[in-house]
Amino acid sequence: MTENLEKATFAGGCFWCMVKPFDQWDGIHSVISGYMGGHVENPTYEDVKSGHSGHYEVVQITFNPDVFPYRQLLDIYWQQIDPTDAGGQFQDRGTSYRTAIFYHNDQQRAAAERSKADLAVSGKFNKPIVTEIKQAEPFYRAEEYHQDFYKKNEEEYTEDREKSGRDEFIATYWAKQ
Repeated sequence: MTENLEKATFAGGCFWCMVKPFDQWDGIHSVISGYMGGHVENPTYEDVKSGHSGHYEVVQITFNPDVFPYRQLLDIYWQQIDPTDAGGQFQDRGTSYRTAIFYHNDQQRAAAERSKADLAVSGKFNKPIVTEIKQAEPFYRAEEYHQDFYKKNEEEYTEDREKSGRDEFIATYWAKQ
C-alpha cells in the first residue's frame, strides 16, 4: 500500500528556524531547507543571501495529509512568522527573508488564502498581513550544512534564535491561543 504524500513549501525568514516547528509531528516525512522563487538556476546560499537571485529561503515539507492535514501546517506556519513584515523576518532583513506560502495545487492555494483571510480579520495584528501566496516554482535544496541545522549545530542555532527576536514575537502574539 502506497502512502499519500504531498509537498508544502513555506518561506518564513531564516530557514534554520523554520525546520524544527514542522519536524516533530507524525505524518511529516521530511523538512528540507532550500530556495524557491528566484530567477537563477541552482542558486548557492551566497547567491540567495545577496538578494540578487530573487529566491526566498524556504522549507519544503513532505507530509501525509491523511495524518497531518495541510491546514495544520498552515496553523504552525503562521505561528512562526511576523506576517506583517514585508522587509524580512526579525533580525534577518532583505528579499530572501520575506514570507510566502508556495502552493502546490488548487486545494493548497484555497486553504492558504482562507487561512490568510482568517488571520487578517482575527484582530491579532493591527497591520495588514503581507505574506504572499504564490504558485510553487522549482525548489533547490540548500547546501548540506543547512539541513537539520538545529540538530547538527544546536548551540549556534539556539544563540541565533535567541538574538533574532523570533521567540519574543511568538510569545507576544501566540502565547494566548
